[in-house]
Amino acid sequence: MVEEARGQLTAEVFARAASVFDAAHAEDPTGHATRYHAALAASVDRLSQTPSDALRLAARCQHLRRAETPRSAFPEGVLGYKKWRANAALEHRKLALELLRHAGVDEPVALRVGDLLLKKGLRTDPEVMLFEDAIALTFLEIDFASFAKKHPVDKVVDVVRKTWAKMTPAGHAAALALAPSLPDELRALVERALA
Repeated sequence: MVEEARGQLTAEVFARAASVFDAAHAEDPTGHATRYHAALAASVDRLSQTPSDALRLAARCQHLRRAETPRSAFPEGVLGYKKWRANAALEHRKLALELLRHAGVDEPVALRVGDLLLKKGLRTDPEVMLFEDAIALTFLEIDFASFAKKHPVDKVVDVVRKTWAKMTPAGHAAALALAPSLPDELRALVERALA
């Protein structure tokens, strides 16, 4: 039997890796991990007609077992937040590589997933830039409303501006296409941030 190739991986290996990540997400009692990663994978597919296996897998493990690295374990403020994000990214990469290797994913693909999770080359690597766009779109779609409820308006506007600055023109276009579907109050925050 000839297996369909998906980039550098067979369909069987890709499905096995995706299944391992799905099982890890299913352990999240809130159900958010499953929802988030499904939306992120859909965003990647929306932005690229031919995403690589590494990019498709990265979308399935961006926040792998995030609850195990809680924000509350780090100091308050910007420096504490940055330290948490950096630590979480390293933990996600470490666990992702373990699971990918266990699933039989080729080492070059596994390492590329790790690079995407760390966003190496954010300003220079088109695939990392596309991944960042997909992450931003996913935030707008499923996390923006809850984030906006928890934070002052000025902080929300600032986060949208900073996120926008990291996105590509294609990401901007996709976000602007998504904005009309947002509730009025959220759309107003986006418009204020981009004004």
